[in-house]
Amino acid sequence: MSIVRRSNVFDPFADLWADPFDTFRSIVPAISGGNSETAAFANARMDWKETPEAHVFKADLPGVKKEEVKVEVEDGNVLVVSGERTKEKEDKNDKWHRVERSSGKFVRRFRLPEDAKVEEVKAGLENGVLTVTVPKAEVKKPEVKAIEISG
Repeated sequence: MSIVRRSNVFDPFADLWADPFDTFRSIVPAISGGNSETAAFANARMDWKETPEAHVFKADLPGVKKEEVKVEVEDGNVLVVSGERTKEKEDKNDKWHRVERSSGKFVRRFRLPEDAKVEEVKAGLENGVLTVTVPKAEVKKPEVKAIEISG
């Protein structure tokens, strides 16, 4: 197992919010408490990349319908992605040999940077991949005026 960070910006507080037992729970789900079927989906993993034009968030949500996903902006600058994958209905005559697909609720929150145009957020769900695009405001470059030195 390897840990891959997809940011070239050092964030000393990034790991403060991470669950130190997260890796352990995925290896031994039986002792993590609660329903192990929902544990895997409860913390949906998302990618966040920044392009010159926008901040782009992606999440793999196979089997989730767009009606089951909600994308919101709270407090003016917090992107919230939430939803639920419902568990398949069981018939008493069915004999399950293996259950590996996860189900349950998930919610992810991201504090957006100041340059985010939150009024222009767009989201789409295609082929099980949720893509949320938050355009960036054009940053005005400061005008530089050369001053002639007399003397």
